Amino acid sequence: MLFERVFEGGGIMPVWLKKTCKFLVDCIELYIPILSFSTLFVSFVLQIFARKFFKPLLWPEELSLICFVWTALLGGLYSKRMGTQVAFTMLYDAAKPKTKRIMRIVGNALLLVAFLIILVPSWDYVQFMQYKKSDALGIPMNIAYFPFVVYLVDMIIRLSIDIAKDFGTLRGTK
Repeated sequence: MLFERVFEGGGIMPVWLKKTCKFLVDCIELYIPILSFSTLFVSFVLQIFARKFFKPLLWPEELSLICFVWTALLGGLYSKRMGTQVAFTMLYDAAKPKTKRIMRIVGNALLLVAFLIILVPSWDYVQFMQYKKSDALGIPMNIAYFPFVVYLVDMIIRLSIDIAKDFGTLRGTK
């Protein structure tokens, strides 16, 4: 877990705060994607049913698209947390442990810099999209795009922790 790795052993954080943080992280990375995928599935089936037996509806398609964005981005955070994201590791697998750490540090640092560069413009764009509403549902588009900002913030935190952890183990090895 993210917060267990950061504050392990030192007892820096009170137990209630650890549990609250864990619950919030689980909500963002696990429960909201489950809910959004379930909503996506139901609206998709409803759209097919309505198209087949009645007249086509616009709102289920729009809801499906918004839920897809939420599911993909927030589900990607869970994938990062569990270390199950897709990776092409032919060269990485052939490297020695110290070289693997260096490769992880460089790769994570590149991602961290990229995410830091796009964080503020992404936040500005999401706030700017508040004026536009979706056609069928009338949902402000900043709600539809907000998971991208959450994704960036969570990834920045996780990448920073991974880099610090790898630097720590790199200093400890020869």
